[in-house]
Amino acid sequence: MKKTFKMTHPKIKLPRLVEAIKYEVKKYIKRERGKTLPPDVDFWDFDCRYGVDQASSEVIHLSDINKCISQAEAQQLESFYLEVLVKPGHRTKKPKEKTEIHKEDPEIQDNEDED
Repeated sequence: MKKTFKMTHPKIKLPRLVEAIKYEVKKYIKRERGKTLPPDVDFWDFDCRYGVDQASSEVIHLSDINKCISQAEAQQLESFYLEVLVKPGHRTKKPKEKTEIHKEDPEIQDNEDED
């Protein structure tokens, strides 16, 4: 979805227009996530950009979309550009942290003695 949203409408008031924009974006993301995954893909990921226009748009995180739309409302912008593109995502394993128990530590020895 690459779209320039207008924040003015002759009949719809601004708060309702903002809610409609947020709902449209949410509906698009939900529809894209519902599509079947290719064999080597773990989940659908999204590349998002936001700005006053397409040329000045900056990369944002998916969770910041609603904040940016609310920010556009607070700044009373006439329009803003939002780009949400789906891409395949691959999970990565977190490295396991090795915890070593030191026998010299008196607190650990006390806890072991109580068991």
